Amino acid sequence: IAASYVGAAATKSMILGLIILATAGLFVPLQVAHPVWMLLFLVLTAVTFSLFGFIIGIWADNFEKLQLVPLLIITPLTFLGGSFYSINMLPPIWQTITLFNPVVYLVSGFRWSFYDVADVSVGISLFMTVLFLAVFLAVVAWIFKTGYRLKT
Repeated sequence: IAASYVGAAATKSMILGLIILATAGLFVPLQVAHPVWMLLFLVLTAVTFSLFGFIIGIWADNFEKLQLVPLLIITPLTFLGGSFYSINMLPPIWQTITLFNPVVYLVSGFRWSFYDVADVSVGISLFMTVLFLAVFLAVVAWIFKTGYRLKT
């Protein structure tokens, strides 16, 4: 059941991402330096966030709780994760603090796959992305093993 929900959400996310990429290509010159890596990061990011969304959906018992995580956690992590700037522009202490943000590794991997430039090594970005995916997968497995918030 979880694989169906997560698979559907990840597929939808990847299709939307590719549509946005194709649309952007109509307006700006688009080059992908490493297309296979871009697709790999696209799949890993989509599955990771879909697993996270599944966890939030199980945890939230009302609409307000459902909106709490994107509003107070995901949005700030995205804006502070180097999406709109290079973390190398930050003072050294903030660069170190920023490396605790999981979104940094997702953004850096995508940036490298498009422009061949990254704030963090592509190997570290890939490892951290797979690590976050594994953590969320373990949480989903725990939810099904314990039956947390699941109806019988």
